[in-house]
Amino acid sequence: MLCRYRHNANNQAERDLRPTKLHRKISGCFRSQAGAERFAHLRSYLSTTRKNGVSAMDALTRLFEGNPWMPPEPT
Repeated sequence: MLCRYRHNANNQAERDLRPTKLHRKISGCFRSQAGAERFAHLRSYLSTTRKNGVSAMDALTRLFEGNPWMPPEPT
């Protein structure tokens, strides 16, 4: 029996890792350590912006314009 109130992944950490696992499943592996690190940095950046209500397109546009989105200062 399926529960309608649960997500496919049961917590935020699993949801954050899912795209990386899917990439590895499809491609088999990363070709270099540097490529894996770049992928991880970009995924982390986009995950953080999404959690703060910034679209991926806006975040990437700002990043390539030299004005990357940064989280607000804690008060």
